[in-house]
Amino acid sequence: MTRILILGGTIEARTTAQVLVERPGVRVITSLAGRTDHPIRPAGELRIGGFGGADGLRDYLLAERIDRVLDATHPFAARISANARLACRAAGVPLVVLTRPRWAPEPSDRWLTAASPERAAALVADLPAGTVLLTIGRGSLDAFAPIDRHRFVIRSVDAPTGPLPARHEIVLARGPFTLADELELMRARGVDVLVTKNSGGPAAAAKLDAARTIGATVVVIDRPTPDPTDADPTDADPAGTDPTDADPAGMDPLAPDVPVAGVVTVTDPREAIDQLLDSATPTP
Repeated sequence: MTRILILGGTIEARTTAQVLVERPGVRVITSLAGRTDHPIRPAGELRIGGFGGADGLRDYLLAERIDRVLDATHPFAARISANARLACRAAGVPLVVLTRPRWAPEPSDRWLTAASPERAAALVADLPAGTVLLTIGRGSLDAFAPIDRHRFVIRSVDAPTGPLPARHEIVLARGPFTLADELELMRARGVDVLVTKNSGGPAAAAKLDAARTIGATVVVIDRPTPDPTDADPTDADPAGTDPTDADPAGMDPLAPDVPVAGVVTVTDPREAIDQLLDSATPTP
């Protein structure tokens, strides 16, 4: 029996789980953070909630005798991705990282790039008054709360709970959305500016096509760069797919006595499946 843990919450994670559970001799466990009130249930076994940092994830891998881990979390889930690298390295479990290719602007696009939600809010505040569509999830909306010159349309799977701009409308909806969906929303609300994270991949790209069609400005928040040394001992991952994960002392990723497992990074779910089912240990 090959035991595979999927760190999920994305379309790619669900697609991979569906394929893997149909393979004989494979046990698939998908872990979700529990940030979404009514998540779509993937095929196979399901666990919800954090592990307790890299140390807790390492203990889980050893206790459940996990053979391989697939990190198919959202590209902005920097903390759980860092913890996964630490935990897999400590447990000696091969890790496959499935990451979406970044979006890139086309020649006719009107893009502004920001390194953080706060920088994106500063860029939006300097734009002419209009209607702004926020599609960044509910975890970073407070950065836009002080802006009163724009009207905001906030699209989210679940209702936001933190500070919001004074002039706002909330649209509760779950993607993926078609180009027709996005055009209807933007035209009906008179959207001038789209704010989005550079999640990448084709599933959420229709909003970029729609913005291009109507000539809207797009403020794109660039994704963080995964780094095993970035696992934070106290703070939560504000944009990720795992809740606050304390990373206890003693998990130094550079310690010479820590076993190093193979890490393979792929962009195609089919390649991820091949790596997960390969009997050989992936090479770094």
